[in-house]
Amino acid sequence: MSKTSAVLASLAGAALVAAHGHVSHIIVNGVYYRNYDPTSDWYNPNPPTVIGWTAAQQDNGFVEPNNFGTSDIICHKSAAPGGGHATVKAGDKISIVWTPEWPESHIGPVIDYLAACNGDCEKVNKESLRWFKIDGAGYNSQTGSWAADDLRKNGNSWLVQIPSDLKAGNYVLRHEIIALHGAGSPNGAQAYPQCINLQVTGGGSNSPSGVPGTSLYKATDPGILFNPYTSNINYPVPGPALIAGAVSSIPQSVSVATQTASATPPGGSAPATTTAATSTGRSSSSSSSARTTTTLVTVTTQSPSSTITAGPTGGASQSKYGQCGGSGWTGPTACAAGSTCSVLNPWYHQCV
Repeated sequence: MSKTSAVLASLAGAALVAAHGHVSHIIVNGVYYRNYDPTSDWYNPNPPTVIGWTAAQQDNGFVEPNNFGTSDIICHKSAAPGGGHATVKAGDKISIVWTPEWPESHIGPVIDYLAACNGDCEKVNKESLRWFKIDGAGYNSQTGSWAADDLRKNGNSWLVQIPSDLKAGNYVLRHEIIALHGAGSPNGAQAYPQCINLQVTGGGSNSPSGVPGTSLYKATDPGILFNPYTSNINYPVPGPALIAGAVSSIPQSVSVATQTASATPPGGSAPATTTAATSTGRSSSSSSSARTTTTLVTVTTQSPSSTITAGPTGGASQSKYGQCGGSGWTGPTACAAGSTCSVLNPWYHQCV
């Protein structure tokens, strides 16, 4: 969480506000596309043109169930179309990468939708979009893991595939994590929708029908108002059914970027990519007339989801936004200086 975000979260004073995250970038066929960064771009008078939608998510926060019937659930709070798009082929796999690391405690489903823009997505009215579900993973009883666990363990990324028979055109990809750690109580679930503009080429004639974003969920849906801390979990992934031929998730793997590209503005051609040269492990003093560029290569590493620090009395204390109690909790119950342990429900207490 950025310093600015931390200040805003503190000022907000809401018990459920925490450093969760946003999508930092996507990788398609090794090409890196920057996404909108609400913790910095929001304050920039001349932000870069990116593929992601702008949103008032400066605190890396969420949309609560009481607002699921409003336009905030479509692409997050006060969202507006991104100024450009990425070009992908039908059948391509897209790696969607989050920052900062998703908290281990924030278990829940990962869901992806598409909506046809019927024109430039950069100018579309979000309330006119009709969403169809292309994946939706919840709880895996065989592994005992949630989709959000898989995302976190997969380098904080999620791999989604564009349907191979999808009709060519402009689409908005709506990617979402729904955190359920507080979902046993009314209005306790946390939705993190993220929207990205895509131009899909190739494909076939499949043009699935969809539903308005404001109709995706209700606060009382079984997959929204749900206690995830029970035995024999049988979790119903919320939202409409998957489209024909779609699966809950494809096999997950980490994608590495070897090229970078800028967002393409509406009506523009795809920008040139910058390719990284393969390192040979030795230096060279030879000159070349070709321009030398440095290209970002994405490297993902695992780090603990929360930091345990020594308390003032020598005992362990939990960092801000970490878990500090709840049924079955055996970790620290004291919070670091500047935060207190708040009871969200009998199963999850959080330092805020």
